[in-house]
Amino acid sequence: MTNDLFVLKKIKEGDIQAFESVFRLYYSPLCLYAAGITGRMDISEEIVQELFYVFWKEREKLQLYHSIRSYLYGSVRNRSLQYCEHREVVERHRRTISPEDDGSENVSDPQHLLEYKELENLINRALGKLPGRRLRIFQMHRFEGKKYAEIASDLSLSVKTVEAEMTKALQTLRKEIESYT
Repeated sequence: MTNDLFVLKKIKEGDIQAFESVFRLYYSPLCLYAAGITGRMDISEEIVQELFYVFWKEREKLQLYHSIRSYLYGSVRNRSLQYCEHREVVERHRRTISPEDDGSENVSDPQHLLEYKELENLINRALGKLPGRRLRIFQMHRFEGKKYAEIASDLSLSVKTVEAEMTKALQTLRKEIESYT
């Protein structure tokens, strides 16, 4: 832990060599760890790269309560689980929008189309209730596929602010959609 505090102090001071040594030491093992959770190496590399980007960008505010290793592994675990949850939601949505043609439900069925349009209108009304910045962040993430770090950079916000705005946007949508289900 003492060595970690020294390395973290150097990183906070902008020592790129200290950061690079941490990156070189942990990058590959973190990618493998994330791949074990996500099942995809390409996504795992993206998760770890984004983590190190945020680690460097937010280095001055960073506070470690254990070790650099536990911080990095915990962050990768959380980000990987978030990816898996998001992938599951997208897959559920995809199955809802275009169900498999098993004869039980036809996409061109008028009842199905009516329900789809009704839900789409409900979602659009809910999105219309979001404040401007929150709506923009939601659209950038969900419709443009941007990561929180990219959004934060584009809008000159902190990643935590982007996360908080997304959480609030999703809470609003859930509350609106609850009445539909």
